[in-house]
Amino acid sequence: MRCPFCSAEDTQVVETRESDEGDVVRRRRRCTACDKRFTTYERIEIAMPAVVKKDGSRVEFDFAKLRGSMELALRKRPVSVEQVDTALDRIRDKLLATGAREVASARLGELVMRELKRLDKVAYVRFASVYKSFEDVDEFRQLLEGI
Repeated sequence: MRCPFCSAEDTQVVETRESDEGDVVRRRRRCTACDKRFTTYERIEIAMPAVVKKDGSRVEFDFAKLRGSMELALRKRPVSVEQVDTALDRIRDKLLATGAREVASARLGELVMRELKRLDKVAYVRFASVYKSFEDVDEFRQLLEGI
């Protein structure tokens, strides 16, 4: 670890502590060159798969965009923030469990629809009506009958 004060490469760990949740390690370090102390934090880096869009382009997975889409569908619906967070966690866990480096946007949309259907039927219909781009009323009616 390089010292942020003098850029020396030789630093020494003085103290190590884990967070209560066990997901972060805090280390106090001392530079052997300038004798100054600083703190570093270690966190697990989770590599989310890239999203392959319908046109074949690839974009970085954007958790904020996923949250925004769900929140838009759930706007003015009686669903708590905790329920949304839990649903987002389930989507993230399913994506990570596959181990795939890429995920089709259609698959991501299906995961979102499954979670919205579980949370709130109205939000599910809102999302599906935009996501599925229905050509006519009959297709939309079939979706409603499926609920």
